[in-house]
Amino acid sequence: MRILIASSTYAPAMNGQAVFTTNLAEGLAQRGHEVTVVIDSPRGKPSLTTVNGVVVNELPSIYFRYFNAEVHFTPFPAPAVKRLILSFNPQIVHIQDHFPICRVAVHTANKLGIKTVGSNHFLPENIAPYLPAYSLLKPLMNWSLWRWMIGVYQHTDAISAQSVAAARMIQRQGLNMPILPISCGIDLDQFYPDGTVNRQQLRQRYGIDPNKKVFMFLGRIDGEKRVDVLLHAARQLKRDDIQLVIAGSGRVERHMHRLAEKLQLDGRVRFTGFIPREDLPGLLNSIDIFAMPSEAELLSISTLEAMACARPVLLADALALPELVRVGENGYLFKPGDVSDLVHYMGILADQCERWGAMGMVSRQVALAHSLDEAVDKFEQLYTQLIGQGVVSAAKLGVPAGM
Repeated sequence: MRILIASSTYAPAMNGQAVFTTNLAEGLAQRGHEVTVVIDSPRGKPSLTTVNGVVVNELPSIYFRYFNAEVHFTPFPAPAVKRLILSFNPQIVHIQDHFPICRVAVHTANKLGIKTVGSNHFLPENIAPYLPAYSLLKPLMNWSLWRWMIGVYQHTDAISAQSVAAARMIQRQGLNMPILPISCGIDLDQFYPDGTVNRQQLRQRYGIDPNKKVFMFLGRIDGEKRVDVLLHAARQLKRDDIQLVIAGSGRVERHMHRLAEKLQLDGRVRFTGFIPREDLPGLLNSIDIFAMPSEAELLSISTLEAMACARPVLLADALALPELVRVGENGYLFKPGDVSDLVHYMGILADQCERWGAMGMVSRQVALAHSLDEAVDKFEQLYTQLIGQGVVSAAKLGVPAGM
């Protein structure tokens, strides 16, 4: 098949959308499909490269540093996107967001009779921290942001979301068409329980105490991730045998550093900064508990990667995260934003170290259902159904019905 994937972000960016889009494109290319990706250039300048079998078209863009260090925006993508579609002649156009490149891609594909798929990675909470007066006008702004998204996705032939919760959320916004819950997928050959990892050495490399029970957050340090809740919990817990590790970078990273200083956390918290992709499996195998306090996760790739490495988890009871937890078996859920409830479960997990191995293996079993190979299989089947003019069937794709 000839597949055009449109997105605003792609590797080497490490946000969830970029990781998913890159994994999908390269997975399809490895199976012999012709895959072209069109994105906003992260350098501002246009380029054309081939990476791991995928042709990557970067369109000239403007840097929007105010919003996010990774955000670039192509103001007038229509001529370039239309030329690309006409020359490549894809059988499928698969968009990853509703921003200008994807909007033009769907509009052009519809005119040419090309089948389209939309995968949603958007939540208003992802951009709310950067919008003036959002807290004062939240209902109106949320409605407007969702209408912006639906205005593009309602013109696609099929829509996917990373989880059952994410699919239901989109439907509640008034998008009256089936939403297929297809996991973003993780590479289980890369993330697995690895007994050969030198835990002591990896902890020392990132300044993590080798003798403490380590709870780790991994992800963008942005407002909606609620890292502040973890820091307040570390302060309230007051246990010298526990260290909180915050791994990643983002817009509010400096603010979180200042908050940690204000709370006088000293050696109880460690900020590692950005973690190179090649170090992630080893580091995840070197910590004890994975914690995700975010209230805006459509699935959470980093949580799944930790689970694939057989880590117990402590997650906010919000959106899609409950789908990853078998309470008491592989971890616990705490009330979103509730520091006292988080402290309660941190204490329970810290005192259950004899159960960590068994809990980790349950995490691993849950993660096996999110194999990247299986995700690519389902998108291949979806594309084939659309090209064959058949009705898109959740049952045929092996995903939960009733969406």
